[in-house]
Amino acid sequence: MKKVLVLYYSQTGQLTSILKNITADLNDAQINITYQEIKPKEAYPFPWGKTEFFDVFPESFLQIPCELEPIPEHVVNTKYDLILLGYQVWYLTPSVPVNSFLKSAQAKKILSNTPVITVIGARNMWIMAQEKMKKLLLDCEANLVGNIAKVDRHINHVSVITIQYWMLKGKTDNMWGIFPKPGVSEKDIKASSVFTKPIATALKTNNFSNLQEQLITLDAVKVKPYLIATDIRGNVVFSKWAAMLIKKGGPKTPARQKLLPYFNYYMIFAIWVIAPIVFIVFLLTYIPLFSKIKRDKKYYSSVTLKKA
Repeated sequence: MKKVLVLYYSQTGQLTSILKNITADLNDAQINITYQEIKPKEAYPFPWGKTEFFDVFPESFLQIPCELEPIPEHVVNTKYDLILLGYQVWYLTPSVPVNSFLKSAQAKKILSNTPVITVIGARNMWIMAQEKMKKLLLDCEANLVGNIAKVDRHINHVSVITIQYWMLKGKTDNMWGIFPKPGVSEKDIKASSVFTKPIATALKTNNFSNLQEQLITLDAVKVKPYLIATDIRGNVVFSKWAAMLIKKGGPKTPARQKLLPYFNYYMIFAIWVIAPIVFIVFLLTYIPLFSKIKRDKKYYSSVTLKKA
């Protein structure tokens, strides 16, 4: 009997649906699945209030842990043959609850020397969040064997509008009757079941050596070179904003609240002005940088971590 643990935090429930579709046909006579939600002691709201949404940024980007409800002891003390770790991306970083879990003693006990497949639910930028995830898993002595990233496939500025509608209003319909539904499409969520077979084969044979290559052929990850550049630059600027905001104090402190609107204005400027400029620069340099782009695309599709 193979034992599989599905660990996840899903604020909206969409990531839970993706994980359920991946594992629905995995639970058979030879494989037993345990689902375990990661729960913050103080729940994050959904839908977000606008101030709350921006106020979580410094702790999220700087990977400052929050307090969690403990994982049940029977889960901690079980040795699993495979773990599926589902996470959302908050501010180019694994969400605070998942980051907090991975920095806990319980995580190290559960994940140590265990194959892990990460499953991401994101708007579009997940590359640098996954690089941070690779390091967190390495610290837990886990063995990353696969990655699946399900994203909103609509163009960047359309998905910005629809994700705000979803996050701040809690609605998943077609905004104004003209925009597409926000988040990962229902079609893509249901199509996640295509990953079940290679995962089951790797699990039953205890051979995960080429699992990621198999998942890539099934469209598990799609690396867009332009978004690599945007993600890297975004991390540089976010590091400066996060440092400024954290110096003003913790969440909800008056000094920090005064600075948050300016971060909001920057985000608007970055999305609608800076991002298009980055895209133009990317197009102008595509041919001379083609070899590097090709190498980067291959690396970020993989489960390996660059050496420092």
